[in-house]
Amino acid sequence: MTGARRTPPGRAGRLRLRHSLDVAERGADLLEQKLRILRSEHQRLQRAEEAAARSWRDRLTEAERWLLRGLLLGGEQALDSAAAGIGPAEVTVHWAVSMGVHHPAAVSTSVPARPPTAAAPANTALVHAEAAYGRAVRAAAEHAAAHAAAELVGAEVVSTRHRVRALRRHWIPRLRDALDRADLALEQAEHEDTVRRRWAARAAEDSGPAAQ
Repeated sequence: MTGARRTPPGRAGRLRLRHSLDVAERGADLLEQKLRILRSEHQRLQRAEEAAARSWRDRLTEAERWLLRGLLLGGEQALDSAAAGIGPAEVTVHWAVSMGVHHPAAVSTSVPARPPTAAAPANTALVHAEAAYGRAVRAAAEHAAAHAAAELVGAEVVSTRHRVRALRRHWIPRLRDALDRADLALEQAEHEDTVRRRWAARAAEDSGPAAQ
């Protein structure tokens, strides 16, 4: 405990230890408040992630079902023709801050429309597959954002819990022990000083008549 070893002796050292202990206890209280809020937020984000995962799986299953029908009806050549000229989807992540944690809060997904020059899908199943995959892409982006948010806030929960534990189990007890030792040393020093004063006073009284 380097802080205790560097503490000066006497009342100044005791005051410094008392201040350090007060700061540590207030810090632990604030961190515990933060931890409670973070845990609640983490639970909410985990529920959101689970819901997003279910939505993604459902959308993907639907899209794959329509794709299989389209392939059975038109073959892979029909799929290649329907996919020609289609641009990639774009995803924009919107960020937020929760108790100091920067994490994804929402996403905006842009799935490009089929350009007029592109060939139309060869069958209705591929038309449904195209729309279903667009919904699946949006669901996948929302799930990825929800997963990242839960991971980031969860990591902060673990970090904050470790900091609270370090304060409560290690740093604060050490400061209390150091403060108790400082109180004892100060009390002993004051007692010794009182004894010396009494001896000095008695010595002065005894030497007074002898000097006369």
